[in-house]
Amino acid sequence: MAGEVSMIGSVILALFLAGYLGQQYLPPPKPRVIGLDLGTTFCSVGVFHPGSGQVEVIADEEGRKSIPSAVSFTLTEVLAGHQAADLADSNPQNTIYDAKRFIGKKFDPDALEQESARYPFKVINNNGSAEFEISTNHTFTVSPEFIGSRLLLKMRKMAELQLGVPVQKAVISVPAEFDERQRNYTVRAANLAGLEILRVINEPTAAAMAYGLHKVDVFNVLVVDLGGGTLDVSLLNKQGGMFLTRAMAGNNKLGGQDFTQRLLQYTTERVRQEFGSTPFLKEDVQRLRQAVEAAKLNLTIHPSATVRVPLHLHSAEQTDSPKRSPVLFQAVITRQLFEELNEDLFQKILAPVKTVLAEGHLEKEDVDEIVLVGGSTRIPRIRKLISDFFGKEPNTSVDPDLAVVTGVAIQAGIMGGSWPLQVSAIEIPNRHLRKTNFS
Repeated sequence: MAGEVSMIGSVILALFLAGYLGQQYLPPPKPRVIGLDLGTTFCSVGVFHPGSGQVEVIADEEGRKSIPSAVSFTLTEVLAGHQAADLADSNPQNTIYDAKRFIGKKFDPDALEQESARYPFKVINNNGSAEFEISTNHTFTVSPEFIGSRLLLKMRKMAELQLGVPVQKAVISVPAEFDERQRNYTVRAANLAGLEILRVINEPTAAAMAYGLHKVDVFNVLVVDLGGGTLDVSLLNKQGGMFLTRAMAGNNKLGGQDFTQRLLQYTTERVRQEFGSTPFLKEDVQRLRQAVEAAKLNLTIHPSATVRVPLHLHSAEQTDSPKRSPVLFQAVITRQLFEELNEDLFQKILAPVKTVLAEGHLEKEDVDEIVLVGGSTRIPRIRKLISDFFGKEPNTSVDPDLAVVTGVAIQAGIMGGSWPLQVSAIEIPNRHLRKTNFS
C-alpha cells in the first residue's frame, strides 16, 4: 500500500515538474478566445496571453489600438474602420456610424424619426426596427447588426493576423442598459462575422476588471464612461467576485464629438472673421475638423495647441468659378479657451452622477472607487470636476480608451482556461434596473 502511495506521489510530482518545465522552456499556446469592445464611436479587440498573463490590445496595420465604428459602402467594396471614417465627408449617405444606438432596439415611428434626424445617411423603419438605406450602383438596406458584423469581422482579422492562428470564439461587451433583445442582436452580429460568443459581459463590469477590482476588497464602485458620443454612469456593488449594477444614468447625446463641434464652430467663425467666408468644400471642412480634433487631443497634455490648415474658401456662389489659391488659416487654441467653450457641457456630466448616487441610496463618501472609462475622461477639466465633486481622485491607472477591451480580454482568457488563472467576475442580473437618461 505504501508503495502505491509513493508511486502516485511520484507521478503527481512528475506532472507538476513537467508543467513547470513546459511553462519555462516551451512557447505558451496562442490565445484562442478574443475580447471585443464594440463601442458606439470606436471599437477594440484584445487577448489574454497564457503564461505571461498579459493583456494585449491588438493594433491595426498602422499601429492604432482602436478603430472607428464606421462602415462605408462604395461601388466596389465595403470598408470598415479608419478607411470608412475617411469617407464620411465625401460619401456621407453611404457611410454608417453609431449603429450601436439602433441594434436590437424597437422604435415607434416618431422616436426613430427624431433619432435619425441627426445623421446624413437614411434610416428607415422596418416594423419598428431600424435599417440603413444604401445607394451605390443599386439601392438596398442593411441592418445595424450587419454593420456591427463588418466591424467585428475586421477586428477578428486583425487578431488572426497578429496571433497567426484562426479565431472563432470571443467574449463581447455591451452596455449595462442593453435588454435581452439588444444583447441577442449583438451576438447575432458576431455570428455573422463567424464568431461564437462564449459570454456577454457588461461594459462597467469589464472596466472594473481592467482596474483589478474583481480581485480586491471594494464594495461600491462608480464607473464614469464618457466616449465620443455618449455618457454612461453606473453604480456597481461588488462582493467577492460578484458585481451587481444598482443604478444607471447617462446622456446619449453627450461626448467627445460635442466638445470637438464647439471648437469647430469657434474656428469656423475665426475663419469667417479673418477671410470673409467660411469653408465650403468638403475637403476643407474635413481638414479643419481633423485639425480641430488633433488640437483637442493635444490640449489634454499641453496648455495650448495650434490649428494650421490650408483652405480654399469657396462660397456657395463661387462653386463654378476656378479654384482660388489656398490661404493658410492659423489659430492658437488654449486649454482655458477650450474649457470655456465647453463648460456648460462639462457640467452636464454631474447630473447622472448625482442620480445614480440618489437611486443607489449612497452619499459621495460611500463610493470606494471611481473608475474612468472612455477617451473623453482624459480631459483635465473633466477629471477635476469629478475629483472636486467626490473630494478624492478617480482611479486613472488604466488607459481609459482601453479599459473595457482590457477587461473583456481578461474574461476571454478565463473562458479559454488560460494560465495563470484569473478570478472570474460574476454579474448578478438586476431585472428591475432602468437607465435614467438626460439630454
